[in-house]
Amino acid sequence: MKKILLRLSYLGTNYCGYQVQPNGISVQQRLNEATRALFGFDCDIVGCSRTDSGVHAKDFCVTVSKKGCDGIETSVPISKIPVAINNHLPRDISVYSAEEVDGDFHPRYDVVSKEYLYCIWNSEIRNPLVDATSWHYPRRINDDALALMDEAAKKFCGTKDFSAYMAAESSVKSTVRTVFDARVWREGDMIFFAVSADGFLYNMVRIFVGTLIGVAEGKIMPSDIDSITASKDRRGAGITAPAQGLFLNKVIY
Repeated sequence: MKKILLRLSYLGTNYCGYQVQPNGISVQQRLNEATRALFGFDCDIVGCSRTDSGVHAKDFCVTVSKKGCDGIETSVPISKIPVAINNHLPRDISVYSAEEVDGDFHPRYDVVSKEYLYCIWNSEIRNPLVDATSWHYPRRINDDALALMDEAAKKFCGTKDFSAYMAAESSVKSTVRTVFDARVWREGDMIFFAVSADGFLYNMVRIFVGTLIGVAEGKIMPSDIDSITASKDRRGAGITAPAQGLFLNKVIY
């Protein structure tokens, strides 16, 4: 039997994150409901990541199998599944691709890299059209400060212990990750930060962003990044940026 790999996008504003939780509606819960309605039986939905409350995804991957089985049998053609399942999903979640994968495929453990994108609306005037999907930072970041942010972002790259950029209450087996690329750029009033890695710690990207804002404000120099990283001390890094500016942007297998 084959599993079905779904790729989807969602706006995380109305959800307590991806994973099912007792304190609110999650994206996974909506997928559970939609697959049950489409296939007529309960499914195991396994995601590629655990996005936090309010975080969005442009490219999120899940596998679907019949509950208790390694795969799924269905009369719905694989090419028709995105349209069919979207009929049972709310408008802030949309499946855009479906394919068959082997029963031993795991959407989290088989990931080669993920890319996150963070959006900052950098204008004195707030913009209601992007308010739910960006951090409104009204203090103008000029070109010189932007260049320093990009210089600092490049220093995140490499295989390192990123304890300094992990939420203090987190507990994981290893805090070592490999960051492949990190960059900052501007398009009009929107500033973007993109970072790709083989994995991320809890709040890692949001703390990266808060640290880069510290660079823009002159509180942290690009030359400080290496020592902050080496310290493994969360107190040396910047603030945790708000959740609404963060997107899971790309998943590579």
